[in-house]
Amino acid sequence: MTSTIEIQQFSLWDKLRDKRVPLSFDIEVTARCDNDCRHCYINLPEGDKAARERELTVAEIGDIAEQAAKLGAMWCLITGGEPLIRPDFPEIYLMLRRKGLLVSVFTNATMINEGHVALFRKYPPRDVEVTVYGVTRKTYERVTRKPGSFGMFMNGLNMLMNNGVRVRLKAIAIRSNLAEQGAIAAFCREKTKDYSRFDPQLHLRYDGDPMRNGEINAERLTPREVVALERADGERMKSMQQNCSTLINDEFTHQGCDHLFHCGAGNGSFNVGYDGTFRLCSSLCQANTVYDLRKGNLADAWFNFVPRVLDMRSHRKEYLDSCRSCPLVNLCLWCPAHAHLETGELDGATPYFCQVAHARADNLIV
Repeated sequence: MTSTIEIQQFSLWDKLRDKRVPLSFDIEVTARCDNDCRHCYINLPEGDKAARERELTVAEIGDIAEQAAKLGAMWCLITGGEPLIRPDFPEIYLMLRRKGLLVSVFTNATMINEGHVALFRKYPPRDVEVTVYGVTRKTYERVTRKPGSFGMFMNGLNMLMNNGVRVRLKAIAIRSNLAEQGAIAAFCREKTKDYSRFDPQLHLRYDGDPMRNGEINAERLTPREVVALERADGERMKSMQQNCSTLINDEFTHQGCDHLFHCGAGNGSFNVGYDGTFRLCSSLCQANTVYDLRKGNLADAWFNFVPRVLDMRSHRKEYLDSCRSCPLVNLCLWCPAHAHLETGELDGATPYFCQVAHARADNLIV
C-alpha cells in the first residue's frame, strides 16, 4: 500500500535552524524495571540481558550530554524504565551535574537506599518525581505485580522526604487502582502540597507487544470515568474551564495545511532512548522519525533531522477531514506519536482518545 506520508525536502525550519535551541532533554538510561506494571509502555524485565547490553554506557551518556550542553541545553531528566536499577546510576547522575545541567530523576522509589539519599543531599537534584500506584499494599501490588514492592516504595519515599530531598508525586489512573484514586490524590497532596498530578490516559507500548497492549487496553478507563475523575479534581477542572477557548480551538480547523506535527515535539527539547535512539519526544518511535546517535551526532539530529521530521505531511483524506481539522485536538491529545502507537500510522485515527475528547468537551460546555 502506498504511504500517505510525505517528507518535504525544504521547509521554513531551514530558515530558523540557527535560532532553534534545545533547552532540555530526557534520557532513558534503561528500559528495564524491577516492577512489572500492567499499564507500562516501555518496561522490560530487570534481568533482560539483551536490553542491558544495548544500554548506553556512562561514557556515551556523557558524550551526548556534552553535545547537548554545547547546543544550549540546561536541564536533563533521567528516566527509564527504573534508572536506579543501574549500579552506575550515581556515576551517571554526577557526570550530568558536572556538565552544568539541572538534573531531575523519575523513579518508583523502590530501590532508594542510603547511598542515593546521601548523593541527593550533597548534590541536590532539581527534583525527584515518584509515581504513586496505590496507597495500600493490595492496590499498589496489583498494579506492579511484584510482592513486597509497596513496602519498598514507602520506605524509599520516606527516606527521600525525611532527608529533605525535593520530591514531586504523580499518579496514573487505571482500572486496577480506580477505587483508590481519591485516597491517592489525598496522599499526594498531603506529602507534596505544592505539586501533584495524575494522568488518566494510557498509551500503548513502544515495542508493540500485542499481549502487553492488551493489558494496557484492559486498564484504560471509560471516557465517562475519565471525566468523573477530572470533575472530582477542582483545580484541574477549574483550569480546563478557564482555558476552554484554547482547549477547544476553532482556529485549528483552518484548511489547506497537511503538516502532521502541530505539537511541541522537537521544539526546545528531545528524548534519548536507552539504546541511543534520538526522538523528538518520548512517544515518537516510528522508524522514519528516529535517529541513531551511535551513528551520528546531536547537532546533525537537531539541525538537520528534526526539521525534516517536522515537515512530514499527510495526504490521507480521512485524516485531513477528521483529526487534522478537529477543534477538540487539545482535549484528545491527538498527535502523530500517539496515532502511530495506536494504529501503526502517523496519521491514523485514535477512537479511544476521540471519545475522551468529546466527553470532556460536553463536560466543559455544560
